[in-house]
Amino acid sequence: MINTLIVPGLDGSAAPHWQHWWAARDPHALTVELSDPHRPVAAVWEVELASMILAHPDCVLVGHSLGAVLISRVLTQWPHLRVAGALLVTPAETAGADRIGHFGPIPEAVLDLPVIVAASRNDPWMSFARAAQLSRAWGADLVDLGFVGHMNAAAGFGPWEEGRQLRNQLLAEAQAPYPAAIASAGLAAAHLGRAPGQAGRDGAERWSDSRGFGGARGAVA
Repeated sequence: MINTLIVPGLDGSAAPHWQHWWAARDPHALTVELSDPHRPVAAVWEVELASMILAHPDCVLVGHSLGAVLISRVLTQWPHLRVAGALLVTPAETAGADRIGHFGPIPEAVLDLPVIVAASRNDPWMSFARAAQLSRAWGADLVDLGFVGHMNAAAGFGPWEEGRQLRNQLLAEAQAPYPAAIASAGLAAAHLGRAPGQAGRDGAERWSDSRGFGGARGAVA
């Protein structure tokens, strides 16, 4: 049974990209084949991703770069689609970008499902501050990956086991009854870390310190 749809970005995610590694290793994951990855057309990609979601409902979407932006566009345009959660890894800024500018502006509405934004401190495609701002707008949890560039093969990343842990967190949150999902998310936040002051979907303020200890603080709305 497919429980994860992997959504590549501009130019695809050929080996040794971590998305290629994930799809090859995980029998429950499937890569979304997007037309003409070197010259993407937003409307075409949106329909292709939506069609895959309809064919594989209740999956977690794992998008990298422009793929993360695509997910935000599809979920905003068709909020009724059955999606268990979304892991948005180092989204790419569309403003001022020649090849992907037509994918903008990036939606900033709350996404009504569990979402994690995994952001880099030195991403050439989007500043950490901008990623944090989008995370707040989407009602997502923010994971600080540190200084990992654009989290791609060029930055030295092939296998990325932490990504699968984040996916597992989203699956657990989607499947657990409320408020058990909140407890699960809090434990995962303590293990994986969150940016200070970041509020998640449950309204609890996420935090982490330099040692990785953390949790949730603040009342649940």
